[in-house]
Amino acid sequence: MNPQSIPDPELGSPGGPLVGLRVLDCSSLIAGPTAAMYLGDFGADVIKVEHPQGDGLRTWGAVKDGVGLYFKMLNRNKRSITADLHTPLGVEIVRRLAGRADAMIENFRPGTLEKWGLGYETLEALNPGLVLTRVTGFGQTGPERDRPGFGTSAEAATGFAAINGEADGPPLLPGFALADAAAGLAGAFLTLAALQGRARRGGRGQVVDLAIYEPLLTLMGPQLVEFDQLGLVQQRTGSRTPLIAPRNTYRTRDGKWIALSGASPSVFERLCRSLGVPELGADPRFRDNQARLANVDALDAALQAAIARFDRADLLARLDAAHAVAAPVRAADEVLADPHYRARGSFATVADADLGPLTMQNAIGRLSATPGSIRHAGPRLGEHNRAVLVDELGFSPAELRAGGIALP
Repeated sequence: MNPQSIPDPELGSPGGPLVGLRVLDCSSLIAGPTAAMYLGDFGADVIKVEHPQGDGLRTWGAVKDGVGLYFKMLNRNKRSITADLHTPLGVEIVRRLAGRADAMIENFRPGTLEKWGLGYETLEALNPGLVLTRVTGFGQTGPERDRPGFGTSAEAATGFAAINGEADGPPLLPGFALADAAAGLAGAFLTLAALQGRARRGGRGQVVDLAIYEPLLTLMGPQLVEFDQLGLVQQRTGSRTPLIAPRNTYRTRDGKWIALSGASPSVFERLCRSLGVPELGADPRFRDNQARLANVDALDAALQAAIARFDRADLLARLDAAHAVAAPVRAADEVLADPHYRARGSFATVADADLGPLTMQNAIGRLSATPGSIRHAGPRLGEHNRAVLVDELGFSPAELRAGGIALP
């Protein structure tokens, strides 16, 4: 099955569960726009409000023909308008849009919306049902509320970097925007939770206060409770984990890599048998998960020696036949070629006015009746100024141009 192909970038969602929901995306860069992206994937009408100079993400990362690829992916299914919120015109644009929206997402420093006359009390008076999702580095409250914060700060300060890396190496930050991406997913969930709560509150909206560090702090798992109850502090162990053994990456004969884990006795036994070393399964040092954790250096050395006798493709075939738990370590080229991902529709190919056919990750999950979809890639800057600002909100072309807003 080929990736989903939608030739018309202006197609609306025929049946996403959030059709009819309007979201005002006043955020920039990664965390806030990610939250809005998830809502747009499932049918919400997302209007992205950008400074006339554009979201900074338009120039981040790899570009093709002057077009930022990350922006195209992260701002898919959105309409773009421009407004400078430092001006009365920009503020009025947001006021009118907020009056018609179900939710608004912003990621300015605490107090910034209030300085512009767009605090929640003002917006609530215009639209009592509005949900305002505020995404900041450290939240709207607390002694560090005014600190600038990006995902890097969260990845360091929540404990992630401290356990990431080799035992004798430095703490490692992730190679992608992990904390921001996690905050985006949480932001979408919290926005929908608040909208569901609106029905229970007589149609009244509320404020969602999300700090970027909070989702990653929870994703870290049992570290805090283990320290609280046992005084344990997890250390860096490379690809190993203190929970199960084996769990690591191993190099194959042809210089490629696989990842495997095998905590249960049956899985470990099948792994050893498929590798041609059944004696490891009978070794008292490896008799159960706790014993394997206590002897993990010897275990990994023995597994690496066995794995190094096979090319990756042959090894994976053997492991699959034995129902062992393993996977190839892949880069993007192999990910896009994976037949299972393609069969499940994990990729979407859309027509784009700037770049032509463009393939990216599809909407996550599969809803049987109202699936999500990628209807178009990220829009051109201000592409929908006329449709939204003139045709819908009633601004005249003359006053928009006088305020520095270009019309397509």
